[in-house]
Amino acid sequence: MTIPTAETLKRTLKPIHLWAIAVGLVISGEYFGWNYGWGVSGTIGFLIATLIVTVMYVTFIFSYTELTTAIPHAGGAFAYSYRAMGPFGGLIAGYATLIDFLLATPAIAFALGSYLHFLYPSVPALQSALFFNVVFIIINISGIKESAAFSIFITILAVGELLLFMGIIAPHFKTANYLSNPMPFGWKGIFAALPYAVWFYLAIEGVAMVAEEVKDPEKNIPKGYISGLATLMFLALGVMVLTGGITDWRTLSAIDYPLPEAISIVLGKNNSLTKIFASIGLFGLIASFNGTILASSRQIFAMARSGYLPQGLAKINHRFKTPHWSVIAGGFVSFAALFTGTTSQVIILSVLGAIVMYMMSMVSLFILRSKEPELRRPFRSPFYPGFPAIALLLCTVCLFAIIYYNIMLTCVFFAGLAIALTVFMLSGKHKQKINDDIMLEKAVIPVSGQ
Repeated sequence: MTIPTAETLKRTLKPIHLWAIAVGLVISGEYFGWNYGWGVSGTIGFLIATLIVTVMYVTFIFSYTELTTAIPHAGGAFAYSYRAMGPFGGLIAGYATLIDFLLATPAIAFALGSYLHFLYPSVPALQSALFFNVVFIIINISGIKESAAFSIFITILAVGELLLFMGIIAPHFKTANYLSNPMPFGWKGIFAALPYAVWFYLAIEGVAMVAEEVKDPEKNIPKGYISGLATLMFLALGVMVLTGGITDWRTLSAIDYPLPEAISIVLGKNNSLTKIFASIGLFGLIASFNGTILASSRQIFAMARSGYLPQGLAKINHRFKTPHWSVIAGGFVSFAALFTGTTSQVIILSVLGAIVMYMMSMVSLFILRSKEPELRRPFRSPFYPGFPAIALLLCTVCLFAIIYYNIMLTCVFFAGLAIALTVFMLSGKHKQKINDDIMLEKAVIPVSGQ
């Protein structure tokens, strides 16, 4: 069975848009969430965990960029795994990617609502989160160029806020504060802190989801990825280290607003600048929220176009040239997840999906290097096979850390995958070859041998 040919997306994105999408997807992780890593590992323990995860992301992104430029497909890891491992590989990677982005979206939405409620107690958190959902669904339906332009604007604001934050607190940094009880839980704490360190970079891979909307993707995708990663590395390490040295880090290790609290410690709670910085998290959260909606909708679109999800989700709006039904479908998932009220668990599931997706991508890279040596690769992973091997090894370590500390959520994740695999086989999708998709046409022969 051959799937009908779907419409194509509009190519309008340039390197600056990709930088904004890459940084915007991730930057909320610099504003909140990471500080919980201090609570399980201390400042030095978390610094070591962050450096390990930074190495993982550097090696992963340089390797992932090879796949993204060789196969510029909106499905991202789904497309690479399908081409390397066939229908089942595509399903596993696609499922993991959907979990990654679909659940990151409501987590950030609820954080937005909670932050707004913190600033203005009369504003309910849940209603605010639902409102943000509706607004950004409309923005993402209105057009990729409009959405990307908004990403540039809000991401520059978010980066500017973080740079200003570091400039204000840097003169107040004290080494004695930072080194006070630096590893209270020893090396075990470093292992426990790895998922929180992942939060610094989680979702940067989402740039791959807009690969079909990039002008000259062979040149521009590497520029967007590398510049985005460099920006995030600087911000993550700068914010983490400087914040840990202005006071007893334990006072900041269990709150959802570490940056405004840090500013209030330095300037005083009644200072006018402190009140301005009370809204510091909003720019970063909005940037990431917009980016995750964009990335998740493209993943839904790609899987629907390939027959893994209902075909109607692959339709493109003729006026705006965006996959409007995919955007709306992702919005419904976000709405449903918001009503569960389990933000922390949603975040862990999102991280778990990301790590599984990373591992599938690196395995696909090795397989494609072996099976398709003639495949045109405008960008090649440096130090191959070292970089992808290091990325795969460190991803495996992170996976075991997540499983060890979150057994029940891990069971939920893999139970969902088992259900997806069962439905996939019973519906006969594993026997269906995707012939119409130029990026997947050289995929391995399906299981049925047809």
